[in-house]
Amino acid sequence: MSSATLAQDLTKLNSITKQRLITMDIKDLYINIPITKTTDITTTQLLKHNEPKITTQICKLLETILQQNYFIFHEQIYQLDKGIAMGLPISGTIAEIFLQHLEHIHFKPFIEFKQILFYTRYIDDILIYDTESTDQDYLIQHTNSRHTNL
Repeated sequence: MSSATLAQDLTKLNSITKQRLITMDIKDLYINIPITKTTDITTTQLLKHNEPKITTQICKLLETILQQNYFIFHEQIYQLDKGIAMGLPISGTIAEIFLQHLEHIHFKPFIEFKQILFYTRYIDDILIYDTESTDQDYLIQHTNSRHTNL
């Protein structure tokens, strides 16, 4: 999403005094992405749209790629013991799969009950909530407790 698109989306909202804006950031996102969980999520989603044989092949390729989790820092080669390396071409896609899953499971109920009036991801997470139906501290606590890594 571009900053222009975000600005357009925000200007379409009807601002009411009971609304508040919160921005959140996931600390150390890439190194905290749970690879096994994300692979399981990917398998589940692929099975909805593909034959099991195709899904198995794709997931085996994904596991092989994610096992090659190396990066270079100050001319030294490292392998992460958890998460994904920032420099891998697939890292952004893996993070996106995991974040979309979290959003679907944890933010969707808030959105459906109009406790969160607007949600988007642009650099940081941005959401607007209704102060009459949602407490800011509860929302932050709820978000922080959704996954032990994040």
